Formats: sequence, structure tokens, C-alpha cells
Amino acid sequence: MAVSSFRGRRIDLKGLARTLGLSVTTVSRALNGYDDVSPRTRERVERAARELGYTPNALARRLTSGRAETVAFIPQAVEPCFESPYVAELLVGIGEALHRSNFDLVLAGGSLSDDPLAACRRLVEEGRVDGMILDRTFVDDPRVAYLLDQRFPFVTLGRDRWCARHAWLDSDGERAFYALTRALVRAGHRRIAFIGADPRFNFLRTRERGYRRALREAGVGWDPDLVRYDGFSEGGGAEACRALLRLAEPPTAILCIEDLTALGAMQAVWASGRRPGWDVAVVGYNDTPLAAAASPSLSSFRLPVRAAGRRLADMVLAIVQGTPADRHQELWVPQFIARSSHHWREEREAPERLLNLPTAPG
Repeated sequence: MAVSSFRGRRIDLKGLARTLGLSVTTVSRALNGYDDVSPRTRERVERAARELGYTPNALARRLTSGRAETVAFIPQAVEPCFESPYVAELLVGIGEALHRSNFDLVLAGGSLSDDPLAACRRLVEEGRVDGMILDRTFVDDPRVAYLLDQRFPFVTLGRDRWCARHAWLDSDGERAFYALTRALVRAGHRRIAFIGADPRFNFLRTRERGYRRALREAGVGWDPDLVRYDGFSEGGGAEACRALLRLAEPPTAILCIEDLTALGAMQAVWASGRRPGWDVAVVGYNDTPLAAAASPSLSSFRLPVRAAGRRLADMVLAIVQGTPADRHQELWVPQFIARSSHHWREEREAPERLLNLPTAPG
């Protein structure tokens, strides 16, 4: 039968083989890139498949390959994902990369009060996914320990105590907060606060470590009253900032774990009759779209989040294909985006020179 007679009609593998006068096995192996099919035959099959609009049966393909062709994204808690521009951008990048390889993405998990292993166990035991991307790791993350024990393909956004043994991508928050704190001290600030979140998060510990190291090296005493762990939300940032501003010696600069926290802190600064960026410097992290739109515009650290999502997806797909997991370990350096929410007090020194941080990859 002529190829033209199939135009506009749905064709299956048998129909494609019949049209070409080849066996179903030959056509299937040609489409899947097997070496025992000649280049000429493969080219002929692929050209006919394109012209006829052949789409392989997903269920049959999965049964043949033994794969679910699905990757799970597992945050510590699902609910905050729907409030975070950062997570939304990350998921777009992951989805883009998986789509290129005909893989699907599922979002799984519960709340921080739930068993953090529940989603991982269910997906592994039921064979519903081929790999996982874990978001925001704890220092001692039970999800990581379980997946390592199961030898299941996964990659983490962030490091943990077992990171030498698995794939990960992380932002160098320690370097960023060290450089920022050092620059603020040089610019005249002495009361520099830190608003974090749950201390179990590894990225919180690295950022706080950079902040404290810079204070120590500058001879500025670390004051525990200047450190708060009120969370990632605007409400948490506002509550933490109100407590800080009630101190006998309130801070003149506040480093926030991420942008939403910083936006809440700026609201509290305004409400106290002070001016964010002049009376109190405020800096966020992740440079979400809200940072540029804030009043004043929020200085922040930028990581190419969508590119990070694509890279995480590429990593987990490579591991599913058999690449050793420990070959995929990348530490990206964020770029400082100087806006109006901080005041350096030394206008002759550019923020970029004070921080000495390179442009982020991506």
C-alpha cells in the first residue's frame, strides 16, 4: 500500500511495517536504534514514520523497556510548592528536559508533619517511577538513606551527609552569604541579622556558616539574638523582623534565607517607620520575579533556576540509563543582583567588587 494512502489516518506499528513491506520486528528495532538494522533501512523506517505521523504506543513501549518513563519530584512538603515562584520555575525546567526524552513528571509527597519516606517507599515498591528528584535536603535526610539502600536512581537539589555517594546539584550559599556579610561589614554594618528556617535543611546550615564565618574573620561578635528561624514565608519573615527590630540594638542589615522571607521583612521595616534599603538593608535569595517588582526592589542572589531544573532532569535520566551517580555532582555559584533594598554606605565601592562573585552558570 502506498504511503500517501495513510496520510491523515492513525497508523500503528503493524500498519507501518505493512506499508514498508518489512517485519514488525525490523521496524521496531529500527525505531529503537538497534545496531543490527542497516543505516539505510533505519533511515527509510524513520522517514516513513515521520511522514505518516506514527506515534508509538506508550504502554507497549513501557512493557518492552520495563520502564515507567516517569520521574517523581519529591519536596519535603507539597503545599509550599504552590506558593513558591522558585519551585514553579524549577518544575518548568525539569518538565522541559523530561519531555524531550518522552518522560513524564509527577509531584509526590505530603506535609512536613508526614512521614518523609512515605512517598518514596510507595513509588519504589509499586514501580511507578524510574527515578526521583529530591528537593531541599535535610542534613540527615531519610529519603536519601532509603534510596541509597534501595539502589534506586535519584538526584538531589542540595547536599547532605551522604552526598559523596549520590548525584546532586547545589547552590554555593555558603560562599554567597560569606561574601555578602563580608561586604556589609566593610561597608560599615556591625549589627547584621540572619533570618532562616528549619535548621534541618542543609542549605540553611551552609548559608548560616558563611554568614558566621565572615563575622568571625572580621572580628564582629556573633549575637544569637540576631539569628531567627521563622521560615520561608512572607509572614515568617515579617514576624522575625519585628522581633529583631524590638531589640535594644536592632540590626542595620538582614540576610534572608529566600526572597519571600525578605519581602516579609521589608514589610515589617516599613511598618516600623524605617526605610528598607537605607535604615535597614535587606537581601534575599533565589531572585524570583517578585524581587524586581518589590518596593524598594529587592537585592538577591540569582541562580538560573530553570536551567537547574533541566540539569537535574538530565542527571537523573543519565543515572536511569546506567551512568554512575557520583559522576553527577555540581556546585553552582550564584550571581549577586544589586538593587535598592540595601545601602552599602560606601558608594565608591561597587557591590560586585565587594562581593567578588562570578556570574552564575546556565
